[in-house]
Amino acid sequence: MRIVVIGSGFGGLGAAIRLRALGHDVTIVEQQEQPGGVAQVYHHDGFTFDAGPSFITAPWLIQELFDVAGQRTADYITLVPLEPFYTVRFEDGSIFRYSGLGERFAREIRRFEPSDIHGYIRLRTATGKMFESSFPLTERALTTVSDAARILPELLRPRAYQSVAGFVNECIRDERLRRVFSAHTRFIGGDPLRTPALYTMLQTLEQRWGVWFAMGGTGAIVRALVRLFAEQGGTLRLGEEVAAIVIDESSRRATGVRLASGEVLAADAVVSNADVASTYLRMVPAALRPVETDRRIESRTYSTSLFILCFGTDRRYDELAHHEILMGRRDQLLGTDVATGQRHPHDFSLYLHRPTATDRSLAPDGCDSWYVMSTVPNLRAGTDWAATAGPYRDAIVHYLEQRYLPGLSHHIVAERCIDPRYFRDTLNCHLGSAFSVEPTRTQTGCFRPHNQSPDIRNLFFVGAGTHPGAGLPAVLSSSKIAAQLIGGA
Repeated sequence: MRIVVIGSGFGGLGAAIRLRALGHDVTIVEQQEQPGGVAQVYHHDGFTFDAGPSFITAPWLIQELFDVAGQRTADYITLVPLEPFYTVRFEDGSIFRYSGLGERFAREIRRFEPSDIHGYIRLRTATGKMFESSFPLTERALTTVSDAARILPELLRPRAYQSVAGFVNECIRDERLRRVFSAHTRFIGGDPLRTPALYTMLQTLEQRWGVWFAMGGTGAIVRALVRLFAEQGGTLRLGEEVAAIVIDESSRRATGVRLASGEVLAADAVVSNADVASTYLRMVPAALRPVETDRRIESRTYSTSLFILCFGTDRRYDELAHHEILMGRRDQLLGTDVATGQRHPHDFSLYLHRPTATDRSLAPDGCDSWYVMSTVPNLRAGTDWAATAGPYRDAIVHYLEQRYLPGLSHHIVAERCIDPRYFRDTLNCHLGSAFSVEPTRTQTGCFRPHNQSPDIRNLFFVGAGTHPGAGLPAVLSSSKIAAQLIGGA
């Protein structure tokens, strides 16, 4: 079969490699000049900045891609475990080191609240059970009524159905620890008050397999997968935008894609790693979408966006770890004050990434490479980011300088800002959402946009907007599902 994959993010690359291993003729079309999708890499004066996902929690999903191609992962990339996984800092000066080592982790909990060790055991036992019953479903298509029946019992269990925050709060007393054990949802675009407790199984994923980093950064994984795909005989076309999916109206089947240049690439199947909503709204005529109508697409809730500042410093801050979570005084949706036109918030909650703590090659000698990530509302909130981005950047730098990185404003020698406009205009993400469809109770599993289009039967989806969701493990799982659906036919 001739298969065209739209987009070269992790979902697109994963699907392309798997499909090529099955013997299909696969072409990836990527509108950017470099592959990777959201995992873009920027270089500036000797600094390397990864703007995409920064840590790996399911290394076997990467290894599987090399396995299906008959290659050794170690010949392409070097993955190293991190310990602790990350450091969580609170404004009262307390520090929680989130570890994969059982006794060390228990000691950290007892330092905050001795009695919470018992609550954590209950939490870990419950999340472990949810993981065992639900995680296998993340590698299966959930597109039919019978598929849906598999996951409904899990979603309707009392603990799985309640919110992450509600579930964690039942087990944990200390307010700071409650925030620690609810924070994972932020990395998939969720709100702990709205995301179902089913997603606490992300903690089990971390505890069992650890947190890993690819030497050379996330971009090194992208380069390795591109090389693997090329060695398999796949075709990658960069700087080419897909303007439309060509569809035979009588059969409701895709026959190829039309590029912005006018060229048509014939295909027996199309896999979209582009944003699901944008794929439907921009590439498939509304008249051919009786199920995925404009109204249905717009009625979904979409996740938050991100404000990311990549920056390089001409000094090192070795007192900070590779991954830092900086908790403000409130566990608010960061950026709400900005979105509503009010003053900048004084209490930021930020994710701070310092890859040079592990890999010094990502910055010049004596320097550090960083990015700081703030969760902000998507563009439905109406924020004027042309006016807001500069002051927001300054507020974050000031906050970091005052609390964690002394003298920062005088040591930044390279930087790049990313705000919701980038996700909308460069990555074509609907509403500038960084994680696509929000992971709520009614938008989980079979209730997410399907991996196989209900309207165009040979159109398939991979990436954050489809099942099983956002985050590197889920996106790679979606590529496995798409390959299974297409198979060797």
